[in-house]
Parts: sequence; C-alpha cells; structure tokens
Amino acid sequence: MKNLFAFLTAIIFLIVLFTACEHTPPDAITTAGTGTGGTGTGGTGTGTATPVCFEADVLPIFISNCAKSNCHDAGGHQDGYVLDSYANILHDGIVPYRATNSKIYKVLFETGNDKMPPAGNLDLTAAQKAIIGKWINEGAKNTVNCGTGCDTTQFRFAANISPILTTNCLGCHAGAVPSAGINLSNYFGVKQQVTNGRLYGAITHTAGYSPMPKNGTKLSDCQITQIKKWIDAGALNN
Repeated sequence: MKNLFAFLTAIIFLIVLFTACEHTPPDAITTAGTGTGGTGTGGTGTGTATPVCFEADVLPIFISNCAKSNCHDAGGHQDGYVLDSYANILHDGIVPYRATNSKIYKVLFETGNDKMPPAGNLDLTAAQKAIIGKWINEGAKNTVNCGTGCDTTQFRFAANISPILTTNCLGCHAGAVPSAGINLSNYFGVKQQVTNGRLYGAITHTAGYSPMPKNGTKLSDCQITQIKKWIDAGALNN
C-alpha cells in the first residue's frame, strides 16, 4: 500500500510539473481593450473595447518584426510563411475567431527554437501580442481606413513618439544586432538619428534616405506631423 501511494504521488507530481512547463498563450484576450482602431499612436492600447484595425494596428507589427529580409518576406519565406500583407498572413497559421488555435499567434509565446521572433530579435511586447490575439478573436478581418484618433497636438516622446517607433521600427532597429547599427529602442538612440537627420528623412521618404518602414506603407500624415513637431520642439525626452 505504501509503495502504491508513493507511486501515485510521483505520477501526480510529474503531471503538475509538465503542466506548469507548458507555454500556452492566454485565452482572455477578447476582452482586452488593446486595439486603437487606427489611432496612429503605435497600437499600444486605449483600455476600451474598440475593435482592432488590421491596417493601423496589426500589419505594422508583422512588417516590422516578421517580414524582414531573409525571414518572412517574399524573398526569404522562411518555413513557407510570407507575412507582408493581409492575404499572405491569412494564408496559413491563422484561425479566425480562435487565436489560441492559430500557429502564428501561439509561436509568440514559445521558447527556444520554436519562438518567434527568434532569439537575437526583440520580443513582441505584451500589448502587441494582445493586439494580434484580439484581432484574430474578432475574426481576423481586413479592416482598413478605420478612422483615426491621432492628435497632432500631442507629441511627447513617451506617450506618442516612442509607441510609433515601437510598432513600426523596433523589429529591425533593436535587439542584439539592430539593422544598420541603428538602435531605436531607447531615447538616446532615437535622438542620435534625429540629430543626423536620418529619422525624419527616412519616414518622409526624402531622396537620399532609405524609406522607412522598410517594405511597409509610409507612416500616416498625422504620425509624421507628430514626429516633426516633437523634433522642432527640441526632441525632448519627455
């Protein structure tokens, strides 16, 4: 009897151990008010139930973090995935209304070789993962021209400028080896690109500068105006 009790205790312990080690994405994302509905603030969330806008909130995350050269762009198509447009993103790995059954969502929570973005790249923020999950659970719809709550009178670094860069730039310009050696993950790296003129030249697609976001659509007029006003005001760390 004692041996049987010890055996059953060991089995229960192993079940609890392996269950605790699983990396499963959260279920409670349909109620998370993470979408901006196209506010142009970088998709950081508004705390409301506003539907997620694919064009403004979701696609920039995929373009910046996934559709990079030799990854999930048209040239690299790693593992057969191209994640540079609505049609390609929906082609495989997305189950509308079921985020936790969608491979593209689940790999955001994996570890080791199965994790995406892979090691050496900046991990998506909790808010970005929630945006993607909420969008899928809302039906993974191709919502565009969603209307904008972007406010050009608001141009503080922490509240307005940094979220734009997080969504549209950090997939390339952050991590262990940022593209072109340009790190935009902190104020001082951003300020350096303001000082040398490359930030504004890139986002306005000015001749002589590499147009950014790479492989993505140009930032909205409102977003560019916010950045321009911030720069003109001294590019403060505010």
